[in-house]
Amino acid sequence: MGSTTGAAPSPLTRPVTLLFAVASGLAVANAYFAHPLLDVMADDLGLSRAVAGLIVGATQLGYGLGLVLLVPLGDLLDRRKLIVGQSLLSVLALACVGLSSTAAMLLASMAAVGLLAVVTQALVAYAATLARPGERGQVVGVVTSGIVLGILLARTAAGLLTDLSGWRTVYLVSAALTLVIAGLLYKALPRQGRTGPRISYPRLIASVFTLFLKEPVLRIRAVIAMLIFADITTLLAPMVLPLAAPPFSLSHTEVGLFGLAGAAGALGAARAGRWADRGHGQRTTGIALALMLAAWLPISMLPHSILWLVLGVLVIDFGLQAAHVTNQGMIYRVRPEAQNRLTAAYMVFYSIGSAAGSSISTLVYARAGWNGVCLMGAGIGALALLFWAATLRATPAAATCQTSAPTLS
Repeated sequence: MGSTTGAAPSPLTRPVTLLFAVASGLAVANAYFAHPLLDVMADDLGLSRAVAGLIVGATQLGYGLGLVLLVPLGDLLDRRKLIVGQSLLSVLALACVGLSSTAAMLLASMAAVGLLAVVTQALVAYAATLARPGERGQVVGVVTSGIVLGILLARTAAGLLTDLSGWRTVYLVSAALTLVIAGLLYKALPRQGRTGPRISYPRLIASVFTLFLKEPVLRIRAVIAMLIFADITTLLAPMVLPLAAPPFSLSHTEVGLFGLAGAAGALGAARAGRWADRGHGQRTTGIALALMLAAWLPISMLPHSILWLVLGVLVIDFGLQAAHVTNQGMIYRVRPEAQNRLTAAYMVFYSIGSAAGSSISTLVYARAGWNGVCLMGAGIGALALLFWAATLRATPAAATCQTSAPTLS
């Protein structure tokens, strides 16, 4: 078990790492395609604009359930089979979204898409397991860059396809691409047997909550995740509403192009995992959270110029990527034998934050306009920064120092 050629994790090749990133990006994009399409989806199926956020909320609710019920299985069963199986089921769920004829069918199908999109987190945990301990943060950074790019570029792709042939095409095309990715993963991922101890499924799920209670780093970083993803979805969910209305009257393709601005910020933050590997996790987190808060100033100036929004999107997505990658790099140092369960516990809070930000921000926009959304976002950003500062001394040094993490067995 201790030899470098036996049970120790094999280093990832660059092509396989990139496949992890692409697969993760596409899987998470499935949960974010709806953001720039809320108006047209709601109109098509008879939902009012005030409750259009339920489309995203249903997806995030499914995602949260998947994190608790599906992701931990990667610490017990063959990860390759789980990942490929979830990808194939995602194809079916996406097809159901594209063929939805009623609001109830749409919401149920979107919840199923969210439930299965947690394969993204299984891929992150698997990549972390296969990486060398000294490169774990860097590998997580690359894969997470794919995730953030998937979130951001989902807007661009969804807007373009919707303007070309309707919103349903977005989900049908994604179903076809997901099928291709499932085939590539089946060929590329290492074969595994049972990966964890022989425990029952209920005990496995219960251990997720036990880890959360025992590990302060996990608790702190999970709360930060909840706040930063509530912050970003507070921007993304209602953003289409002022941009599609006068005086801007942008098409869905043009609204989707704002994802490109965020993508530039995400690419710039790809080094965050490397900084965490070098022991700069806390400093990186503080800078990232400060940037997310500061970004709301230019975002609030949208009525004066659309260029201010472009700048704000770039800055807030840079901060999001840096904080999220650093969070994961730090929690994976804590219990390397429980990567999937750590991921599940951490990302449950991501899902809670995303669902809350998406659902509440559209209601705020309906009642208080863009200024209300910006005040909400800035308040969340300030709370995240204050929480991080208040928990600096409560974070164990082992999670922030540069160490050679123990070899997985």
